[in-house]
Amino acid sequence: MDRKTPAAERERKDLVSGQVMDEACLIRFVPGPDGQVFPDLGRKLPGRGLWVAANREAVDTAAKKGLFARAAKAGVKAAPDLSDQIERILMKRCLDQLGLARREGVLISGFEKCHAALKAGRATWLIEASDGSEDGRTKLLVAVDKSERPVEVCGVFSSSDLGLALGLENAIHHVLPVGRRAERWAFEARRLAGFRPLLPLEWRGRD
Repeated sequence: MDRKTPAAERERKDLVSGQVMDEACLIRFVPGPDGQVFPDLGRKLPGRGLWVAANREAVDTAAKKGLFARAAKAGVKAAPDLSDQIERILMKRCLDQLGLARREGVLISGFEKCHAALKAGRATWLIEASDGSEDGRTKLLVAVDKSERPVEVCGVFSSSDLGLALGLENAIHHVLPVGRRAERWAFEARRLAGFRPLLPLEWRGRD
């Protein structure tokens, strides 16, 4: 797993915009031996890194305009579904973080416990199954709006996704309290948000 946290990141240049950004806002790519460019989400692969802003538009632009090859000064190719590959990897990395949080005993699960954590101002993230009941979700989203501290919401994963990652049969409502694991989850979740909205359209506009 990554040992880096967003606060310890260095700055790199986005090869699409030319802007210098914190590494937390970028995705590292490396050319493989076959000339295919690979996303290095854990930033561990050897070789010179090619950095692109962590969003679908930037990655698609880099792939379509041959910017990876230009930056690498070599015949580097990008797969047509590169952005989709990144989305799938980030989805898994987020689920892995939740699995670690459960094994560490810091993940709060179940409606009543999540509601209590939100009311007490302990929550930093609410992770709701995308196919959970509207009634329970609405009550927790109201609690999010009333929380003393800002709480971010993720509704990307289905109950099956969450159940497999957490080893639970009824994986619907989850809260990450303030702490290091929540920071690591947030790092992955915010990168995922560049490729897939964390909040389904039908959940928005609660005011």
